[in-house]
Amino acid sequence: MKKLVLAGLLAVGLTGCSSEEPQVLNLYNWSEYMPQTVLDRFTEETGIAVVYTTYDSNESMYAKLKLLDESAAYDLAVPSTYYVSKMRQEDLLMPIDRGEIEGFDELDPELTNLDIDPDNQYSIPYLWGTTGLAVDTSDVEGEPVKAWSNLWDERFEGRVMLTNDMREVFHVGLLVLGYSGNSTDPEEIEAAYEKLAELMPSVRTFNSDAPRMPYLEGETDVGMIWNGEAVMGKEIMPSLEYVYPEEGIIAWLDSFVIPKNAKNPEAAHKFISFVLQPEISALISEEIGYATPNLAARELLPEEVANNRASYPTATDMINAEFQADIGDEALQVYAKYWEMLKSGQ
Repeated sequence: MKKLVLAGLLAVGLTGCSSEEPQVLNLYNWSEYMPQTVLDRFTEETGIAVVYTTYDSNESMYAKLKLLDESAAYDLAVPSTYYVSKMRQEDLLMPIDRGEIEGFDELDPELTNLDIDPDNQYSIPYLWGTTGLAVDTSDVEGEPVKAWSNLWDERFEGRVMLTNDMREVFHVGLLVLGYSGNSTDPEEIEAAYEKLAELMPSVRTFNSDAPRMPYLEGETDVGMIWNGEAVMGKEIMPSLEYVYPEEGIIAWLDSFVIPKNAKNPEAAHKFISFVLQPEISALISEEIGYATPNLAARELLPEEVANNRASYPTATDMINAEFQADIGDEALQVYAKYWEMLKSGQ
């Protein structure tokens, strides 16, 4: 687990100008999911240092937040769509004081007031995106890759990458079989496991820390990827293409939440407001390749970013898109059982 203590922490703590404890924001987020320039600017403007700690799955984030006591609590986390609902229902989150948040009215109404958090009482959208196919077109020969089902082609044996994300991987298995990626039917989940088990000889690696890297390093040629990772990867490897699979794309929304035992919720509110500034939201989208829900920020994006289909899909791209939903603990346990079997080769 990486931990970054910004220089601002030292700057504030060593000035000797005040006997007060320097303010610190403990931010728990996905790896490479917040530009360092944004963190630096926040510290410069507010005097609040940021301790940035990362995770590579919703499951690990959730497990850690449940175990931490107040002495080691995080002030802000960024769970994906369905985990906002799960954490809200389990009383793990502190209500958001909308009176302390500036810029909420600029958010896309299609991404607010969702079932995961009615009226956004506990969450504020940060970024949204998709999980689709990555193809290194310089190495892949033959018929073009257009569908999730193509991953099972014999030509890709030992060259496939999957994200290290239980729900996403099973989402793919379910879609290939014609089921919803949010299925709670044990028989359908088992069928997806059996289908995915057939794919395992082709799987070279699971990666949710930096999914573009196995492609850039020549380890894999085809597989899953998050759209922002595809955008960053293509800057280095022009042959890396992002493909919207015929069976449908996996869509997700990542949101800021304040854990119930946060030590500095005031700083958390300030950071959310800072990120919601159109200039900052646009900077984030441009630098890391994911779509901002901030409508005012979209107006500031360079044309090549705003028109990049990998970051900002067309209506056609989203026809078969499916946002992941909270499937409940009972179904989640079924997924977890088969995920463990899949990863262990059983």
